[in-house]
Amino acid sequence: MLNVKTGLTYADYLKTSDDERYELLNGELVMPPAPLLQHQYVQIKLSTRLDAFVEERNLGVVYPTPTDVVLSDTDVVQPDILFVSNERSRILTRENVRGAPDLVVEILSSATAERDRTIKLDLYAKHGVKEYWMVDPDARTITVLLRGETRFGVAGTYGEGQILRSPTLAGFSVALEEIF
Repeated sequence: MLNVKTGLTYADYLKTSDDERYELLNGELVMPPAPLLQHQYVQIKLSTRLDAFVEERNLGVVYPTPTDVVLSDTDVVQPDILFVSNERSRILTRENVRGAPDLVVEILSSATAERDRTIKLDLYAKHGVKEYWMVDPDARTITVLLRGETRFGVAGTYGEGQILRSPTLAGFSVALEEIF
């Protein structure tokens, strides 16, 4: 394990233990705690539905965490779920994703919510993620953000009794009671 916590690069990140889950955010090594069961439940429900939709239509690939997304030499994230379209498949390598996925999903928890709403939101916008979902298991909502020229705008916030539709994955929809 590295003793240095800031000013790190992807080369330093590669030296971390495979047994522990890290992210590199603005050159700072961060190790989030293991997610709660509610988080995992929501993750499997969403990723299963997204993967089935994408695979059935041969649109690209869906990956769950832990999958390294190398946004820059000082930014390596592990979104809870990510989608990369066939058109952007060149960013997929044997080891990781080298660039911004088309869609990222972060499931908020008390340990990660602030980072997901600030640092990661800014990184995803800066590096060109098209669509970002912030899933709040406690509030039982999903906020869908769509990237404009340089930043995200809210495309919709969905709660129980509503159906989420993805602007990026045309035709994808899911009733929120199926997720929570």
